[in-house]
Amino acid sequence: MFIRIGHFVTVAIGALLIASGFNLFLIPHHLLSGGVSGLAMLTGYFTPFSVGVLYFVYNIPMLVAGWFLLGRRFILLSIVSVAAVTALIALIPERTVASDPILSSVFGGVLVGIGAGISFRVGGSSGGFDILGSIVTRYRDFPVGNVLVALNGLVILAMGYLEGDWNLALLSMVSIYITGKVVDLIHISHLKVTLFIITDDTEAMLARLLQIERGVTRIPAEGAFSHARKDMLMTVTTMYELAELKRIIKEADPRAFVNIVETVGVMGSFRKRSV
Repeated sequence: MFIRIGHFVTVAIGALLIASGFNLFLIPHHLLSGGVSGLAMLTGYFTPFSVGVLYFVYNIPMLVAGWFLLGRRFILLSIVSVAAVTALIALIPERTVASDPILSSVFGGVLVGIGAGISFRVGGSSGGFDILGSIVTRYRDFPVGNVLVALNGLVILAMGYLEGDWNLALLSMVSIYITGKVVDLIHISHLKVTLFIITDDTEAMLARLLQIERGVTRIPAEGAFSHARKDMLMTVTTMYELAELKRIIKEADPRAFVNIVETVGVMGSFRKRSV
């Protein structure tokens, strides 16, 4: 479980963006964010309890479930995010930055999406339905943002019913949709690429590639001009892991020739890395 200081800093910045989206855009207009934060807001609008405290309490069962299903590194970063968001909700004053609720729903959704997305990029999450979305995408190959949008339907219905104002419910849906799309733009682990690697040092390359828990196919090859016998290694990975894979290849064989192509889809077994 390796976590850099920069990962904690990134999660803290993400938490600042999320809390700002809540207190400066969504909460002043009684709009909802997605998932557990939306439940916390909805409860806070109709009870005397603090949205920040409710956000923390509602996240506890999600974090416990994620601890057993997603790995300790992911959940540790998620705990840091949840704690930071809770503290920042209390510190950042609630004020109306945009008087137009439509603008507030859009910019609130963008801020929350960026905050959640960069947390995903370093291997954590902002808690709540993000964790449920990660559990689903670990076993089913769907974009995280789409999973989050699907999980938020009941929250929106409850908003319209309890508030008696379907305009607010629909604006909340706009905000949640934008958040999901921004998350998918930043968190790109569902996008896949195929690497064809031609190397003179096959065994050293394989020893490094097999450490990242990806399947590798070894294909005998021959240079058309030199007639030299070589091996071509083929592996499929995600855009999120591509930078790490490039580093590994350069370290194993700086002279290796690598062709990287975008993969439209994968059939059969494709193992998703542990978070």
